[in-house]
Amino acid sequence: METVKVLNSDEFAIELKNISYCYPNVEEPCLKNINLTVQKGKFIVLMGATAAGKTTLSLCLNGLIPQLLEGKLTGQVSVAGLDVRKTAVQTLSKVLGLVLQDPETQIFGRTVEEDTAFGPRNFQVPLDEIKQKVNSSLESVRLKGYNQRMTEELSGGEKQRLAIAGVLVMEPEILVLDEPTSELDPIGRSEIYATLNDLRTKKDLTILLVEHSIEELIQKADEVIVLNQGEVAWRGVPIELFRNIPLLSKWGIKPLPVSQIGWNFYEKGWISFAEIPLDIQAAEGMIRALLPKYGLRQGQVLVLGEGLGHTQEQNKDCLLKQENQMSEKKISVQVSELFYQYNSAQPALRGINLTIEAGEFVALIGQNGAGKTTLAKHFNGLLKPTSGEIIVEGMKTLQYDTSELSKTIGYVFQNPDHQIFSTSVAKELEFGLKNAGFSGKEIKERVDQALQYTGLERYRSVHPFSLGKGERQMIAVASILVLKPKLLIIDEPTTGSDWAGVQTMMALIRKLHSAGTTIIMISHDMDLVAQYAKRVIGLKDGEIIIDGTPQAVFSQEQILLDSAIIPPQLCRLSSHLKDILGNETFIDSSEFTGMFESWETTGC
Repeated sequence: METVKVLNSDEFAIELKNISYCYPNVEEPCLKNINLTVQKGKFIVLMGATAAGKTTLSLCLNGLIPQLLEGKLTGQVSVAGLDVRKTAVQTLSKVLGLVLQDPETQIFGRTVEEDTAFGPRNFQVPLDEIKQKVNSSLESVRLKGYNQRMTEELSGGEKQRLAIAGVLVMEPEILVLDEPTSELDPIGRSEIYATLNDLRTKKDLTILLVEHSIEELIQKADEVIVLNQGEVAWRGVPIELFRNIPLLSKWGIKPLPVSQIGWNFYEKGWISFAEIPLDIQAAEGMIRALLPKYGLRQGQVLVLGEGLGHTQEQNKDCLLKQENQMSEKKISVQVSELFYQYNSAQPALRGINLTIEAGEFVALIGQNGAGKTTLAKHFNGLLKPTSGEIIVEGMKTLQYDTSELSKTIGYVFQNPDHQIFSTSVAKELEFGLKNAGFSGKEIKERVDQALQYTGLERYRSVHPFSLGKGERQMIAVASILVLKPKLLIIDEPTTGSDWAGVQTMMALIRKLHSAGTTIIMISHDMDLVAQYAKRVIGLKDGEIIIDGTPQAVFSQEQILLDSAIIPPQLCRLSSHLKDILGNETFIDSSEFTGMFESWETTGC
């Protein structure tokens, strides 16, 4: 058996020299002359746009490239002093644990406990020690008590946490994670990153993390490395990168909302570059420091109209009166006393009563396992109630099968690969139309329209699985849009997408909503929920706990925290400024800029 070398603190955990890699039958290399070292015990975040080479680089570190995946690899990769070309993958797994982007590719066990124990069993770890390690790993990812839960019944986020537990149980000295929290609720993300940081501190663990968002990591990461088109484009401390909004935009990286406010203020000349905030506390301080400039005092409550700031004294002249004109709307979804129970678990839904009107844009939020996807799958008949009644677009779902309901109700799964199986993008779009009985001419017209509408025209003849996850997600959406559904249910539409991909997807969903489609979106990205949804419904333990506008819902911080939901940064900032903003909750960075602009230009 090959021996595993234990690193000294001054040695490199990861060392890449002149690494280039080209996938089979592809001329352009995915990695280009990468030179990179990571010291033992460092926490490094790897960022960049989709297809920048982040996942490919990760696969090079545990020997899957070149030992399993074909293609041409040049240069030298060393991990814990081991040459990945000459060291068996199973040996490398003792020192380097890899968590893949899609958790289902790493889940093998029938139950949660069996799956977590898979690695130690293969290395003949004693049974008592395995049990202790399994329980400890499950607790660290918030799966304590899930030991006998069937893995097939876990939610997407629960599967992601299970995949992380399956790697942590091996106690590697180097951990490489490819977007390990993309399907987790906000509290789950924070807990995973806190666990990783704790492991890094206590066990001198080296961490290389591929991620699209930095909010939970900006105080934990030692460095950020940015890949762009297979090359290292930037390397440095996080604060230097995340104050530079144009640079983030150039590389397809999501900015911090509070930093976006700061950049807006910096462009106005109100603050210096070094004063651009990177967290809520700094943003609050920045705003409070500017108040005296406009003759305002701390604690002077503002009344706001149309996103602009107004003091109470100025309200008579500046506050615009608004009239709410309510009109009768058709009901799209009616849920009455819905209960649902999976075979081996507690009831997943407990007495849901819900009405959604036609043309609404609703977001379902809640922690992993709260019942969001279970509820949504009842709307198109994928699940049938244990008890209760659901009427969607005038149809009682118990009286129709999914094929009938799908002509009116579109459902895009959390994992696009669960609904893609054709050999080209065009054929994928044609499939549903053929099953629905449409003619050749109608099929061609609808496919052409959907490809143009979603920006997929250039991929018409391309095999879907040769494209990135963001494009596959758009294909899944397009395959539903060709049926022109009245109601579109879309589960985690931006998972795994870079910032440009997120904006493209959300622009499409907003466009569909504007055209009259009823939208039900499931998402753990609270920034997107606040920015795009018109109504937010929060679930916990299979019950609805909160329902209202984004501003109303996200102002209830304690209710949300009790449900493992962290409100968006700007909403939390609004809460910190309650003595100034009163009951207003801002959900867009431009609202903060507009507030100061109104005082500067009009004095009201």
